Amino acid sequence: MTKSRIPCAAFAVAISLCGLASLAHAAQCGNGPGGFEGWKQQFAGEARAKGIGGAGISALEQTTYAGATIAADRSLHSFKLSLDQFMVKRGAAAIVARGRSMKQKNAALFASIQQRYGVPPGPLIAIWGMETGFGSQRGNQNMLSSIATLAYDCRRPEYFTDQLYAALKLIDRGTLSGSQRGSMHGEIGQTQFLPKTMLEYGVGNLESSSGALSSTANFLKAHGWRAGAGYQPGEPNFAAIQEWNAASVYQQAIAVMGRQIDGGE
Repeated sequence: MTKSRIPCAAFAVAISLCGLASLAHAAQCGNGPGGFEGWKQQFAGEARAKGIGGAGISALEQTTYAGATIAADRSLHSFKLSLDQFMVKRGAAAIVARGRSMKQKNAALFASIQQRYGVPPGPLIAIWGMETGFGSQRGNQNMLSSIATLAYDCRRPEYFTDQLYAALKLIDRGTLSGSQRGSMHGEIGQTQFLPKTMLEYGVGNLESSSGALSSTANFLKAHGWRAGAGYQPGEPNFAAIQEWNAASVYQQAIAVMGRQIDGGE
């Protein structure tokens, strides 16, 4: 009996599918530290193919699995609070009180930003206070390890893969270094930009107040902020605040604190 043979065309298709399967398993996500080193080497190969240079690849190879980042990512409970509870937990009264003082102290900077971007001081100061306590709490995690870990983790790999590529591009440009410190999810600077946002909207040095606040205003303007329009829920500029952070309670808190800092009740 003659053995059956796979026709040449079918064989070619089979080889092609095998190749696609191999690509599909490249840089496979994981849910623990065990596969991180293997993933990292696979991702480095993909990054080289996408044009990431030696500086970025070298920095990627030095990253380590950030267990603290994963723990923080699994415990974002404050966004489930009511608005009043959230405001108390985040120290809104203290942010508003100090924010009014910062507005007066930096009046020339805020006037310049408002003239250029159309964004008043209130929401910028509220974001500044909420994100880092006006620059005092920027985080002490290795930025690249945090983002690489989240790109590897199976919870949101696509989102953080984009962030990782952006970080590697910024390292290649010399804008960031592999030793850059940031918060648990890799946010950096006084208003906590992720690398892709920094790449697209960053203005100057995000570690400085002027650079961070200008970049934040640039982000809001790029997301539809209209000079002179309101920014409370239901008003035109609230949509731009919604683009800054996806959590509804955070969005509302920024609007409330911003209004109070700008002189409202």
